[in-house]
Amino acid sequence: MASSGETVLHLEDNLRFAATTASGFKIDIDSPAGGGALAGPSPMELQLVALGGCTAMDTISILRKMRQDVTRYDVKLTNTRAEEHPKRYVAIELTHVVHGRGLSEANVRRAIELTMTRYCPVFAMLHPTVAITERYELVDEATGATTIGEVPLPDEAAAESAH
Repeated sequence: MASSGETVLHLEDNLRFAATTASGFKIDIDSPAGGGALAGPSPMELQLVALGGCTAMDTISILRKMRQDVTRYDVKLTNTRAEEHPKRYVAIELTHVVHGRGLSEANVRRAIELTMTRYCPVFAMLHPTVAITERYELVDEATGATTIGEVPLPDEAAAESAH
């Protein structure tokens, strides 16, 4: 059976809500639009945090199973929003910055691909309506060399191989 849970948001003042997640964590949510005090991240910022967190956790778990010697790992997200309401995300770019020793570029690409296609539910929810680009930067700790690449979405990869 699918898992479920309840998240509750309580209005504190103006646009600030205190959210309690199903697992009991508390987060203040606010927005400067409409007079909020910026007492916490906005709902749109939380979407980026959710996507980045989900992607990062899945990718690092896969890299560890592949026995990659990762010494530092960061995920940076940039976004473009629609100009008209509801001002949704129209594009999000994730850049995985992976530092380590003896990293395999093929393994990093595969870990990101598996995250996109199989494991990250946040990616799965956003991908149908948002253009998501996944890039990586591999930094070899021993030499300082940097390798940069992009992981095409599965439907894009299939379209490229058909040509």
